[in-house]
Amino acid sequence: MIEQSPKPFEVTNRVVLSIAVPMTLAYLTTPLLGIVGTAVVGQFGSAALLGGLAAGAIVFDVVFTTFNFLRSGTTGLVSQAFGRDDPAEEQAIFWRAFAIALTSGLILAVAAPLVADAGRWFIGADAAVSEALETYVRVRMLGAPFALINYAVLGYVLGRGEATLGLALQILLNGLNIILALIFGLYWGWGVAGVAWAVVCGEGVAACVGMIIVMHRFRQQAPLEKGALLNATAFRRMLSLNRDIMIRSFSLLAAFALFTRQGAQFGTVTLAANAVLMNFFLVGGFFLDGFANAAEQLAGRAVGARYAPAFRAALRLTTIWGFVLAALATTVFLIFGPALVETITTSTDVRLAADQFLVWAAFTAVTGVLAFQMDGVFIGATWSSDMRNMMVLSLVVFVAALEILTTIFGNHGLWAALHIFLLTRGISLLCVLPARARAVFTR
Repeated sequence: MIEQSPKPFEVTNRVVLSIAVPMTLAYLTTPLLGIVGTAVVGQFGSAALLGGLAAGAIVFDVVFTTFNFLRSGTTGLVSQAFGRDDPAEEQAIFWRAFAIALTSGLILAVAAPLVADAGRWFIGADAAVSEALETYVRVRMLGAPFALINYAVLGYVLGRGEATLGLALQILLNGLNIILALIFGLYWGWGVAGVAWAVVCGEGVAACVGMIIVMHRFRQQAPLEKGALLNATAFRRMLSLNRDIMIRSFSLLAAFALFTRQGAQFGTVTLAANAVLMNFFLVGGFFLDGFANAAEQLAGRAVGARYAPAFRAALRLTTIWGFVLAALATTVFLIFGPALVETITTSTDVRLAADQFLVWAAFTAVTGVLAFQMDGVFIGATWSSDMRNMMVLSLVVFVAALEILTTIFGNHGLWAALHIFLLTRGISLLCVLPARARAVFTR
């Protein structure tokens, strides 16, 4: 029989959209930042600089998306505490995440030269690309403590379903990044280094503002007992969840790093063209991430409250809206894609190469719907071991597809392998979902 919550809540289109729309707008500012950075460097007319920026961003993302558990894990745990009406545990979860964020960020900032060297070795591009990569990574890694603290703050905010506040923080962060990228990178002529410094400054300001907001809220609550913060069982649960999400995130970024590395083997022009088109994939992905966030918060809240009807409604509505948005994004890319490519880069060779593979990039939104939405459900429900296992399986499938298809079809095969990766992620999690839901909601 289904276990009912003493405080049932209803999940409607309005509730889903109240979370998804602000966060979709917030996340769309992130690929906009990538587009602006690429456009700034693209004005120098050098494929090597574009390739170096793309490779540097991948190295950075490999490191920092590995720590995405500070955002997603915090969201899942806070949303469940919110569903149980336990504000003290919400606060304790945040401070645990903050401690991990600050410690890890300081270590990464000190290790910036080593990370840059590892990135140069892994990408294996020519000297000009490697030099730009090293410049970007060494500068941007200085903002590591701020970046990870922002993950913890956003995770707490989203766990409570406060999407409007999340939107405000992301607009502050990415809006400042964009303005400073134009000033530092283009107006002052700092190029790749200017784009990196812009991110560091934006992360620092956003982290300070976010902490002021969170600490003001906590001062209005009852003081947190020391035992609640240092609860061994809760800490072990967070560490276990974080470990699984870290493995999942590292596997995800490993796939994208392999994508970039393989593109580099096809030459600097192809590497730059793929970098331009990956911005389209990111735009489509962040379009879907808003509904994934709605799935996270609502699924987590339903699990915390043990209220199955809300869980089923969240699953159904976020799936429907996800496919609608994916179809819209793909249509926009197919119609306006060539014009966007021309806006991003002045290199004729890069434009021609990007136009050849535009269709592949446009349809990533459609093939990635289930991957994003299922990730949201599993993060909110904190079913981290299944998410970890299915991501590792998907990575293995991707590597096999990459080896086979790129040998036969070149860069077309590389994009086809990416689509296979996205489909495998979504379908594998969907197959696991029914058994997990029954275990939670059935006595």
